[in-house]
Amino acid sequence: MDLKKYIRSIPDYPKKGILFRDITTLIKEPKAFKFTNDKIIEFSKKMDFDKVAAIESRGFVFASTISYILDKPFVLLRKKNKLPAETHSVDFKLEYGEATIEMHKDSVSSGEKILIIDDLIATGGTAEAAAKLIEISGGKVAGFIFVINLFDLPGNDLLTKKGYKTEFLVKFPGH
Repeated sequence: MDLKKYIRSIPDYPKKGILFRDITTLIKEPKAFKFTNDKIIEFSKKMDFDKVAAIESRGFVFASTISYILDKPFVLLRKKNKLPAETHSVDFKLEYGEATIEMHKDSVSSGEKILIIDDLIATGGTAEAAAKLIEISGGKVAGFIFVINLFDLPGNDLLTKKGYKTEFLVKFPGH
């Protein structure tokens, strides 16, 4: 299935110069959504991991399904001040600003292998911050799975140069 035809491109969102790849058009189409989840499950089964983590919020759409189907615990990686218990925090840069991502301190135990899922990899700031959260807790990143790789932006290369395994379903230019 060609997933590209189900992903809407929105120019100048959230700010001028950004070409936003919108997955809401993919998830509203049942066959495309099922195909996407099936492919993520296929990639996941090739990785050795204990838990699934997802980056807020579009990563939750896919990771919760994978967690359920593969019977793995689900770890939430959220924006600052969204989690009620003690958290680890990592600040990072986006291509259009700065942000902070957090995780409950008790979400990952030492030595656990964590698969991180998100909808898209662009500059790599969010994904790298997610990996740091896992590692601060003593966990190990088993790999990343993205629906979309913006291949002309440095994110995927950044992760692979740091030794992380990455998979993605479709690639687009970022601009």
